[in-house]
Amino acid sequence: MRRDSIFYKLFQQSPSLLFELLTNPPSNADEYIFDSVAVKEPKFEIDGVFLPPQNQSPGVVYFCEVQFQKDERLYERVFAESWLYFYRNRDRFSNLQIVIIYPSRSLEQSEINPYLSQLNSPQVNRIYLDELGDIRSLPLWFALMVLTTLEEERTTEEARYLLARSQQEAPQAENRATIDLLTTIMVYKFEGKSQREVEEMLGITLQETRVYREIKQEGIQEGEQRGREAEAYQLVMRLLSRRLGELPQEVRQCVESLSLEQLENLGEALLDFTNMTDLQAWLEALES
Repeated sequence: MRRDSIFYKLFQQSPSLLFELLTNPPSNADEYIFDSVAVKEPKFEIDGVFLPPQNQSPGVVYFCEVQFQKDERLYERVFAESWLYFYRNRDRFSNLQIVIIYPSRSLEQSEINPYLSQLNSPQVNRIYLDELGDIRSLPLWFALMVLTTLEEERTTEEARYLLARSQQEAPQAENRATIDLLTTIMVYKFEGKSQREVEEMLGITLQETRVYREIKQEGIQEGEQRGREAEAYQLVMRLLSRRLGELPQEVRQCVESLSLEQLENLGEALLDFTNMTDLQAWLEALES
């Protein structure tokens, strides 16, 4: 289930949602702008960054990480990328806050001793969705977060409840956004089910929702991308085999893992290869 995109949509729709989870939110929470950023050399991908309003610079920047799988190096990465981004944008910010959202405590990194000073700092906030309370008593946007954590057999019942609740409580525009997010959650959570089955589960027609059209287009684009990558891989492998002979299995696997851009670069570089050592050196350079 692609939860990153779901939480991205949630925070994009309502950036102040993150601050409602915190004990000490900023007084200007409604003015923050949600974004995602990349930090290069080395390259880090930060799930979400909440930027303070430009007219109040320098302000406090909030980093958000949504973690639904056990990662025994999570804190190393989160603290490194957050502080690196803060360092490179020091003139823009007066302070930073880090928010890590888990479905439950069981998925937290096991070894935390090296980071106790930071984890116990008021600058770091750990949120456990299963400790927010019963899904039906939560504010609607919080409930949508918790919905992503439920077992499949319970998801349909709660999704229908939240859909009915949204139609009763929310203004028309907000209700439309809720339907889109519910649809996103259901389509991603039940990827093995047909469109008709998901429609029956929710009691709505997916063609009527914007998100279904986006997901369908996303699937088409992903399919086209995979097709281009497969063609590039086959071409590069043929050229490598002609130039260097039979490739070891570990080298074939390494080439297979390359992105389309990397395959295209390899296609140009291999014209200068004279032996297997050249190829291995090129691949090792990608990792350095």
